[in-house]
Amino acid sequence: MLRGVAQLIDWPFEALQRAIGAARMPYVFVLPNLLVFGIFVVLPMILNVWYATTSGVELMPEKRPFVGGANFAELLDCGNYLMVASCHQDRFWRAIGNTIWFVGFQVVVLVLLSLVTALVLNRPIPLRGFFRAVFFYPVLLSPVVVALIWKWILLPDGVLNAIVVANGGQKIPFLLDPGWSFTWTIVVSVWAHMGFYTLILLAGLQAIPPDLYEAAEMDGTPTWRVFARITMPLLMPNMAVVLVLALIRAVQSFDEIYVLTGGGPGTATQYIVQYIYETAFAGQVHIMGLAAAASMLVGVVLLILTLGQLLLSSRARQ
Repeated sequence: MLRGVAQLIDWPFEALQRAIGAARMPYVFVLPNLLVFGIFVVLPMILNVWYATTSGVELMPEKRPFVGGANFAELLDCGNYLMVASCHQDRFWRAIGNTIWFVGFQVVVLVLLSLVTALVLNRPIPLRGFFRAVFFYPVLLSPVVVALIWKWILLPDGVLNAIVVANGGQKIPFLLDPGWSFTWTIVVSVWAHMGFYTLILLAGLQAIPPDLYEAAEMDGTPTWRVFARITMPLLMPNMAVVLVLALIRAVQSFDEIYVLTGGGPGTATQYIVQYIYETAFAGQVHIMGLAAAASMLVGVVLLILTLGQLLLSSRARQ
C-alpha cells in the first residue's frame, strides 16, 4: 500500500521533470518556501514602507495620500533631543529611552548569566542532564504564559508579597513602582530567554577540543588564564551569535512585558514595540503612518548596531 502511495506521489513529479528538465526541479521544491517568505515577509515590508510615506487613518493603501518623509520629520521633531518634553512625539522618545536602558541592562545580564550557566553545565556535575533541561524549560513556554505566571507572583497580593508579609515585612509594589517594574521586566525577560542562549554557548564549549585543556593542565596554567586564553577566544563565534540575537530580541521585547506591566506604571516600561503597536492599533485613532515610520527607524538603527557588533566580533577573532 505504501509503495502504491509513493508511486502515486512520484508520478506528477516525474511528469513535471520531463516537462521542465532536471536542472529546474530544485526551483519547484524551493518555490513554496519562497511564496511563504514573499507573502509574509517581503510584502509586509513593502507595505510598511508605503504606510510610512503616507498619512491618514485609512487602511487601504490606495486611499492614503503620499506625504513623503513627513512622518519621519514628525518623529524627529525635537527642540532638544536630551529633553523628551521638547519633542513633538514625546511618547516615541520616551519609549526609545526606556528601550535603550532596558537593552543595556538586559543584554549584559542575559549574556553574563548564560555564560556562567553554560560553564557550570559543561562541567561533570551530578544530574547535569536534569539541570540542562530545567534551564531550557522556560524557553518552551509561551511569552504570555511566562508573563501571567510572574504577574501572579508579583501582584500586591501575590506569592512574593505573601512571603514578605509572612516574614514580618510590608507589601512591596513590584508592578506599581517605576523602579521595581522596570527591574522585574529585566528579570522576567532574562528568566524566559536565558536557556536558549545558554544552549548556544554550551554547544560552543563542547566543540572546544579537550586536548587544549589537558595540555594547559599539564603546564600548570591557572584557571583564569585558561578561560582567558583558550575558552573565550574559541567561544567568540558563539558569543557573537548570542550578542546579536540577544540585542535583536531585547529591542523587539513586547508580548511578555505588555502582559506583565502594560507599559506602566505610566510609561515606565513602555518600550518601542509597544509604542508602535499602540500608535497603529490600540489608540482611538489608528496612526499607522507614524507607527510604520517608527518601525523603519528602529529597524535601521538595529541593522547598524548588528553590523557593527558583527564587525567588532570578526576583528576580535582575528
